[in-house]
Amino acid sequence: MRYVVRFLSLLAALGLAACGVQMGDNSARTPITGSAGGATSENANAQLERCDQSLGTVAVVEDQNAQWYGRMRNEYQIQSTVPLIRLLIQQSNCFVVVERGRAFQQMQGERALQQSGELRQGSNFGQGQMVAADYSMNPMITFNARGTQGLGTALGGIPHVGAFGFLAGGLSKNEASTTLTMVDNRSGVQLAAAEGAASNFDFNLFGAGWGGGGGGGLGGFSNTPQGKVLAGSFADAYNQLVRAVRNYRAQEVKGGLGTGGTLGVQGGSTPASKALNKK
Repeated sequence: MRYVVRFLSLLAALGLAACGVQMGDNSARTPITGSAGGATSENANAQLERCDQSLGTVAVVEDQNAQWYGRMRNEYQIQSTVPLIRLLIQQSNCFVVVERGRAFQQMQGERALQQSGELRQGSNFGQGQMVAADYSMNPMITFNARGTQGLGTALGGIPHVGAFGFLAGGLSKNEASTTLTMVDNRSGVQLAAAEGAASNFDFNLFGAGWGGGGGGGLGGFSNTPQGKVLAGSFADAYNQLVRAVRNYRAQEVKGGLGTGGTLGVQGGSTPASKALNKK
């Protein structure tokens, strides 16, 4: 019984320590940390892939009508993946991020004020200054589950641990799998795709979560253990994508891309079909 008392005392101490506000508290962080300014970054995760030079401009666009997006908001109170992924991208210096989200409306509003004559002269919001997005990056959650494995049974046979095995039963595994795809905005061709995965353990005592940390984080990703594992999964997917595009080699289609391909059909009008008809 004394082991149970010691264990509960430790948990109580941790809970009291969390009552104060601690700036830079690591328990409230996701695997995506730090900041970015231009090509420089501070306190970025050491495992994040980096590039010596940027490969182009990119806009992050998420499908807000997708089923995974609604679940992410309703179950985990995560508002958007965009801020998280944009921080990853800028810290890596592999792409230059351009705004195509909600702040884009503010950009358009400033231009409307310029056109109405309300802004001071020299404000310089005229045409021809906005940077094009060469690529679009699209995030998606493909698998997201809490409590996929428990450790209560595994710990029950260890000496002195069995006395509070009911506590160990609250230790469960969270897992997530995500994908990132990157599309060329001029041609519509998908240039790269990557899958990422991550997992962590969540301790629940009498139904109360002890693994979530605190703080709002990046759009709510640090509020819950599941939010953190999702952030880790997106970081893994981004690293995989960067490794792929570093060694990018364009796909080639005989006869030209988008002109019918090499698979002809009888009576068709594409070059491959015409070659088939001549046989």
